[in-house]
Amino acid sequence: MSSSHQWRPHLLPPIEEEEEEEELEFDLPGRAALGKPLSDRPPWEKALVGKIRAMSAAERSLALEAVQGHSQLGTEEGTSGASVQELLVSLNLDLEQPLEETFLFHVYGLLLRECAGADLVRRHLASLLELSASSSWQWKGIALAIGIASASHMEVVWAMLDHLGSTSFPRAAFLSPDTQQPEPSLHWTWVSSLSLLCYGQMAAHAGPGVLPWVDNIASRMACFYLCSSDDNSLKMRFLSASIMLMQALQWEKSSQSYRFTQIPELIHCLLCILQKEPNFLATLLRQKIILVIVGLSSLRPSLKPMVKSSILQTCLQSLYGLPPTEMLKGCLPPLQSVPDVTVLYQKSAKALDLLLQTFIAENKSMDEVCFLLQHTEPWLQSDESHERRRAVQSILLFLQHVVDSVELTEEATPSTLGRQIGLLLLLCRDKDKVTSSHSCQCVCSFLQLLMQQKGSKELMYLKKMKNAEARACRGLEPKFCPLVKVLNRTLTVAQHTQLILTLLHGLCGHSALRCDLASQLLLMIFENNGVRQEQVIEVLQGLLQELPHITFKYVLQTVTQMVRVLGAQHTQETVEVMLSLCHPAERQVMSLWKALGTNKQTARKVVTLLYMKLKLRPPKELIRLSERVQLTSLLALNTLYELLYLWEYRAAVRWAFAGILLGLLTQLHYLFELGVVEGLADYQEDVLDMTPTGPCRTCLEALKGLFWTTDYWEVFAYLKLLRGWELFEHLGTFTEGVTLLARAMAHHDCEVEAVLGQAVISLKSSEERDNIVAILILTEFLSSRELTQYVSRKCMGNFLSLGLSSPHRLVQAMSLKGLSSLLMPPKKKVVLLQNWLAGLLDSFPRPDPKDLPGLMEVVGDILHRLGAQGAGVFSLRIAQHLLPLFEDEWEVVRGGAIFLYGSVICSGGKKYQLELKRHAFQSLKTKFTFLRCAILLKWEFRKELFSKLAWGQGLGAEYDIFICMVESNFASYHQFLMQASSYLSSRDKNLKLMAMKFIGGILQDYFAELCFFLKKGDVKILRKQFEVLRREQDSISRRFCQHYLGDIVQLSKYVRR
Repeated sequence: MSSSHQWRPHLLPPIEEEEEEEELEFDLPGRAALGKPLSDRPPWEKALVGKIRAMSAAERSLALEAVQGHSQLGTEEGTSGASVQELLVSLNLDLEQPLEETFLFHVYGLLLRECAGADLVRRHLASLLELSASSSWQWKGIALAIGIASASHMEVVWAMLDHLGSTSFPRAAFLSPDTQQPEPSLHWTWVSSLSLLCYGQMAAHAGPGVLPWVDNIASRMACFYLCSSDDNSLKMRFLSASIMLMQALQWEKSSQSYRFTQIPELIHCLLCILQKEPNFLATLLRQKIILVIVGLSSLRPSLKPMVKSSILQTCLQSLYGLPPTEMLKGCLPPLQSVPDVTVLYQKSAKALDLLLQTFIAENKSMDEVCFLLQHTEPWLQSDESHERRRAVQSILLFLQHVVDSVELTEEATPSTLGRQIGLLLLLCRDKDKVTSSHSCQCVCSFLQLLMQQKGSKELMYLKKMKNAEARACRGLEPKFCPLVKVLNRTLTVAQHTQLILTLLHGLCGHSALRCDLASQLLLMIFENNGVRQEQVIEVLQGLLQELPHITFKYVLQTVTQMVRVLGAQHTQETVEVMLSLCHPAERQVMSLWKALGTNKQTARKVVTLLYMKLKLRPPKELIRLSERVQLTSLLALNTLYELLYLWEYRAAVRWAFAGILLGLLTQLHYLFELGVVEGLADYQEDVLDMTPTGPCRTCLEALKGLFWTTDYWEVFAYLKLLRGWELFEHLGTFTEGVTLLARAMAHHDCEVEAVLGQAVISLKSSEERDNIVAILILTEFLSSRELTQYVSRKCMGNFLSLGLSSPHRLVQAMSLKGLSSLLMPPKKKVVLLQNWLAGLLDSFPRPDPKDLPGLMEVVGDILHRLGAQGAGVFSLRIAQHLLPLFEDEWEVVRGGAIFLYGSVICSGGKKYQLELKRHAFQSLKTKFTFLRCAILLKWEFRKELFSKLAWGQGLGAEYDIFICMVESNFASYHQFLMQASSYLSSRDKNLKLMAMKFIGGILQDYFAELCFFLKKGDVKILRKQFEVLRREQDSISRRFCQHYLGDIVQLSKYVRR
């Protein structure tokens, strides 16, 4: 280009206000137009073009020189000047005044367009690009002339613009004020602005010939915009060029069959402009950009989903993110004239609606509907009321358009539809009445679309419901039930699952109304059998995931009702999911297990399923170490352990007692086989918040809990006080533990019939561990007094015979032992054992002390084998022999005598029970015997007594035991006092000390009762014993005597008998 002309370009093209406010008008769906169509030329153009074409080449060249040299192109002179009139005369044009500001540029462009010589055109284009432009209309004029010329000389124009950025024309206008060095950024912005206007005019005037150039034009436009600094002038030039390009393509019919490649890049630049808009509404810029995108989106090929997503996200953010309409005016910066922001927003929102309609027109399917609307989901969940309202209004208008004007081409079932319906349902009780009403209408419109596809008969009902919702928003609850039923019937499994998951997520918000509505809707769905079997896993997973985040208590209560209903309908699936996903000890998960247990039948099903899963025990060889903690049987074990202590499951556990017992025993043996014994020996039972740390300990604690929670505490106590539970801590003593447990159960008649039945089933099992546990229980039950009530001897023999075929030697041996005992006639067996017992009793009075423990052990074994027949009269004789041994100097003798005494008092049968009770009352010694005596005597607080005996410590526990004993024996206080006083002279210091504590307690707490029941002879004995204590050198005895002697003196005054 020549740079010899005397001109100087201004810094940047100015932007005039009217240019910004020029409004895009709505036309047909998918079309937008700016003013008149591009084909609508000035009225004088046709005549002028005719005259130009009639000119010779020389005349055209002279005309071009005349226009080029006209001062109007580079100055501020008006179009009504004398020089312009001379030019009109030379062209034989008689035009009405005033002329357009760009008139001369228009004429210049027409002359260039009609020129045939490329060199001539190139020279004049260079002159145009070198003109000094000082106003917006001059920039427009330059671009207009170049655009008109491109209609016939596209290649030349393209080459000139391509060279514009690299030209070496003077840059004086772009010198930095500080360094007087050229500023490339300003120059590039100037070049970019001019080029963008030219490209727009080229597209506008090129006609059908523009189509092959569209991608190049769009690419250059995008490049100039993206490579320039963020400038308001550049932004407006780019938008103007985009509008002209879009209009040219919209009015060019052949463009619909043409495939463009650069449209997404152009849209990307438009979105960049939209993203940078300030958060207030002062112009129609948002509307223009969206409408340009609408026009570009209708071209081929269709936009990819990723591009559509970017468009929707940006447009929604730009509009929905604005302040509330009533606050928009207050957000405006200082302006000369304040616009009507409400109108501006409405027009912008209308453009957004048109965008959605354009997208659905390109792809008329339910998949596309859901794809488009899923971009509104974040706004439906917004905490801002105005954002939710805007989103719902857009959705409603879009769905109404689809229902009324779009015929969906295929029956699609997108799962996201369920999520969108769920989000809208959650807004049906929104605080904003408009949002509430519109959201319900949206749900009905969604269902209407689905039923149109399926031809459902419920379509009329939905239309009525939708119309009623449009009229008023009162009485929301009554309409939800039929709506839920329609949803249950209409939605696919995937859609329905997404609906439920969305409502579950709605339980966790901070809006009480929304959370309550979500819980009520879910409960309706569940109660109407809305959850199908294949949905249960995903639904429960969603529930357990949201459960920790629920904040409202009443919502949690509704959730438990939901779980109860779901568990009753799909128990197996519910149990399996809850087993696999969470630990039952978690507080919130425990509430769900409780909910399942509130239904009696469901509770039984749950316990049965856990019992069945407890039996899923793969062989050790097939289990890797990392998989042991994930075994189904261990999950079932952990859950059973927790459920034992839930009140809701007490009846179900009692109902399944025998199965659970055999299951736990065999599970413990299985865990020993696997070698998972960690935490078994470290457990401290007396620590209240101590939880089992390993599978074996959990199993053992569950076994204990089974007896404790089902009120068979006597069996628990039997083993506890004999340290029998410790036998289960080692595989070597496991069989002894099972035997002792079965003996305690037989003695207390604990579910003997049911356990017997389960043992027979286990004896038929192919698993060795099942056979071992079963045979140990069966042989021990042979001594039960009630066994013959449940099974005949012949059947029992048949059961024991099953064990003979077992490959395990222990099972064979125990079966033979049981059979040998069973085959002997009962009477003969009793006679032999009683004769043997009589011989032993004859040698009891004066045996060698070293032989006494062995003798007592043999006697105890005989008593056990006598079983139901009992020892009869021998029990009294044995009790009398044992009583003196309680104070033997040998500890092993004392302990053995007291332990055997506990068995003796329970072996006399009904005939001797009364006499044994009297004897037992006088012999309350050690813990085990003490408890057995209390049970025989039927004390009132037996369970509490055992608790103190087993776990009590210190003076507090001693006092509690004292209270249990005394309060359970009203009117016997004086007997306790006299029995305790006999031990004041004992040589055993501990026994003597306990006697003093007991006497002190009786005197202090029951003095009035003693005055009534004691006799004068009893008081004399007490005074003599206290006199002895007073003379002793033992300081403890003397202090005791000094403290309570006054009470004895007082008793002598008040006792009258």
